[in-house]
Amino acid sequence: MNGSQVIKLIILGLYLLGMLIIGIITFSKNEDFQDYVLGGRKLGKWSTALSAQASDMSGWLLVGLPGAAYVAGVEAGWIAIGLGLGTFANWKILAKKLRIYTEKVGNALTLPDYYEKRFEDKSGILRLIPALVIIIFFTVYTAAQFSTGAKLFEMLLGVPYQAALIIGAIVIIGYTFLGGFLAVSLTDVIQGMLMFFALVIVPVFAVVELGGTAVVKDGVLAFDPNFLSLFKATGSAGSVSLLSIVTNMAWGLGYFGQPHILARFMAIHDPEELKASRRIATVWVVITLVASVACGVIGRYYFADAPLGDSEQVFMLMVNQMFPAAIAGIFLAAILAASMSTADSQLLVTAASISEDIYYKHINKNADDKKKLLAGRIAVIIVSIISVFIAFDPNSSVFGLVANAWAGLGAAFGPVTLLSVFWRRMNRFGAMAGMASGAGTVLIWNMLEKSFPDVAAFQLYELLPAFIVSLVCIYVFSVLTEKPSETMLKTFDEVKTVK
Repeated sequence: MNGSQVIKLIILGLYLLGMLIIGIITFSKNEDFQDYVLGGRKLGKWSTALSAQASDMSGWLLVGLPGAAYVAGVEAGWIAIGLGLGTFANWKILAKKLRIYTEKVGNALTLPDYYEKRFEDKSGILRLIPALVIIIFFTVYTAAQFSTGAKLFEMLLGVPYQAALIIGAIVIIGYTFLGGFLAVSLTDVIQGMLMFFALVIVPVFAVVELGGTAVVKDGVLAFDPNFLSLFKATGSAGSVSLLSIVTNMAWGLGYFGQPHILARFMAIHDPEELKASRRIATVWVVITLVASVACGVIGRYYFADAPLGDSEQVFMLMVNQMFPAAIAGIFLAAILAASMSTADSQLLVTAASISEDIYYKHINKNADDKKKLLAGRIAVIIVSIISVFIAFDPNSSVFGLVANAWAGLGAAFGPVTLLSVFWRRMNRFGAMAGMASGAGTVLIWNMLEKSFPDVAAFQLYELLPAFIVSLVCIYVFSVLTEKPSETMLKTFDEVKTVK
């Protein structure tokens, strides 16, 4: 290991140590289970906004999206457009109603807890189904984040992939295990700011180093005349297909069903501050998405003489080559920040679901807060071990893992959560049918895509057909079964007036 690598390793090590210290400091602030999983509903507008977006974007923002833009050019911007619109819509139409509804139905602490109380389900199924969906898809999602950090250490510092994977997991487990939601939210704020500045600064410095925007523009157009077009397909003389546009923009639908993002809405202290949080989050996400695509596009010209074998390394390699070791170490920490800010949130949501929705509901109904806290912390360790096992293959694609998990969660929970606050007639049977059909359609669509790779329709991102199927099933099963109780209707009408 040379001197430059040692400096970067020290900076990254100090960053990881700082995250652990936050976990230790916040350990004593978790007085009960609500503190551990929702921070006692004490988040402010800035921490709500930044922690929501940092936990949302993950390592995908600095690895997967720049990699997609490196290959496809500005055409990859359709994903960014879909995500930007989805982010705004999630904050605008769902955040405040969900925050108020979760408290009105009996202080629901998790999404499955909310579903059960919202629809007065006594069977336990409406908790069990979403809890299992969360465990399955979040374990895969967390694996993608662990993989991102490990690839960073392996490529730039020469640390073996599997060893780096385990080191990163230990740190994330440490502060999540100790500090719970407060530690996760505080670290997410730091990580969100780090991601923001890294993404803004890197493409600007790259353009300056390459000789200006005109030089970069001519360079990428020489590679492909369609590289800077949203509507012309890279590598062909034709236009970007409607199927491709719809597929990429469909990513935005996933926001309505991501438990780690929705938990931030549930945790803010004052629902009236969500308007300010929405503005902060929207500005953050628009700037970072544009910058992320720009990194990939500029990277195509930056590495014109030596094209990359792995497009997902474009941001890492640009940082490594452009800046002195100390500054590069800080910016590379942003990649760790991106993966850690999502992994910790997902671990916490999964642990909360295991503890509250499975252990407390189905195994030990007499468990007190102390036992639920212990169960949650043990769950953090177990889920992390499984995620490390899934990510143990260094050739795993961050983009692919995130795409599958995002679709599964978005289709299972998105339609249910949306209609739960906007449709008065919805009942528990509709909710169950929506979750099962949404998650099931994602799995079936994936199998069809692999079995029939030449059928264009199956190239459509599975989230969209699954979302539609879930909406239809919610409507049909709700209309054909019992009407909501008077208590349910009264609570719905109270929340309906919220603006």
